[in-house]
Amino acid sequence: MWLNKLEEKFGKYAISDLPKIIVLLYAVGFVIANISPQLYSLLELNPYLVLHGQVWRLVTFLLIGPETNLIFVIFVLLFYYSIGSSLEQVWGTFRFNMYYLIGVLGTIVGAFLTYAILTFAYGEGYGAFVNMDTFYLNMTLFLAYASMFPEMEVYLYMILPIKVKWLGYLDGLYLIYIFFSSGFTVAGISVKVSIVAALLNFLLFFFSMKKIRRMGANFKAKTIHKKKARAYKAKTITSKKNGAMHECAVCHRTELDDPELEFRYCSKCDGNYEYCQDHLFTHKHVKR
Repeated sequence: MWLNKLEEKFGKYAISDLPKIIVLLYAVGFVIANISPQLYSLLELNPYLVLHGQVWRLVTFLLIGPETNLIFVIFVLLFYYSIGSSLEQVWGTFRFNMYYLIGVLGTIVGAFLTYAILTFAYGEGYGAFVNMDTFYLNMTLFLAYASMFPEMEVYLYMILPIKVKWLGYLDGLYLIYIFFSSGFTVAGISVKVSIVAALLNFLLFFFSMKKIRRMGANFKAKTIHKKKARAYKAKTITSKKNGAMHECAVCHRTELDDPELEFRYCSKCDGNYEYCQDHLFTHKHVKR
């Protein structure tokens, strides 16, 4: 798989705890928006201004987050962090990095293509108003989460239990609704392109991760706590799932699930922990 090959070469450069960094960037952006709206306007991804010297916008647009009241922002950021951390735990740090990186690059490419097409068709007066951010990329993170954990239940308003897959369908329908209702103004076209770029990124990873999804659909996101770590260390080979000889400590796949999987023990973890090739270099090391 193309992700495996990339991970073998570049896995060591993956950024750990990327969901935390993403949330912190949005938090900084929210503070700037409330303290200095004029400065905040200099952060947006605007291809016209980038081509006229404001190249920092290629990076600072990552600070553009939900613009609303503080309580709602805190809720949204905690939600982003929760689903991002769960995906990083299951996919591995490198794959989560790649999902977000490709999504960001797709947004940038989409912005410049939109600018070029509008400028060619209607003149620079139209192209100059193209602006994009990562809002729809973040929405597809929930689609990815729902595809991994469709049977997980959450409590709506802390009362009504509902499976994540139904929320995922609502998320997808909302994106489709926004796409068709956004109109054909410059802002509307920018929204359409942002949604298409985000969904293409989701579909790319959706089909690339089918093996992990097949296994991940039946287990819940989890963090290896100290008590669980000691319990896992105490296991013997005969206690592994279905009598397998090898079992990944992250995704719990065995050689019975995929004969082509390779397994290795991690020398940096405190304990006898074994990982598959997909998580050997990207898991969080267990420390006592």
